[in-house]
Amino acid sequence: MKKVLTRAATISAAALTMTLIPLAGTSYAATCSGAACDNKGPVATGCDSADVATQRTVNNENRVAELRWSFGCGAAWVRVVQNSSNPVYPAYGYIEKYNSSGTLLKSLSVAFPSSGSDWSNMLGGTSYYYRVCVKFVGNEYPLKCSTKF
Repeated sequence: MKKVLTRAATISAAALTMTLIPLAGTSYAATCSGAACDNKGPVATGCDSADVATQRTVNNENRVAELRWSFGCGAAWVRVVQNSSNPVYPAYGYIEKYNSSGTLLKSLSVAFPSSGSDWSNMLGGTSYYYRVCVKFVGNEYPLKCSTKF
C-alpha cells in the first residue's frame, strides 16, 4: 500500500510541475490594446506575436524602416533594419500617428543600429493613420516616408 501511495504522490507532483512550466511556442495574450499600447514595447507586451504584418516599407540608402501592425493589439511600431555595408551617417526610423483630419498626434523614433535590426515602442488605436520615415542626422540624404496606413 505504501508503494502505491508513493507512486501516486510522485505522479501528482510531476503533473503539477508540468502545468507550471510553459511549453516552447506557447502564445500569451497581449497585455495592451489600442491607444493603451502607446509608448509600450511590442515584445514586452506580446504584441510582436499577436497577428503581425508589415504594412509599409521605406528604403533610404539601405536603411529600411517597416511599419509593423499588430492586428491582435491594434497597435503599430517601426522596425529598422541596417542593410548598408558602410553605415557612416547615423539615421533614425520614425513612426507617426495621425488623426482622420491629417493632424500629427504623436511620433516615436529609434536609431538604426550599426548592423542588424531594432524597433521602436508602439503607437496604438485602430481609428488612426500611421506612416514610417527614415531620416539621416545632418540631412545627408533627403527624408523618405511611406504612405499612410
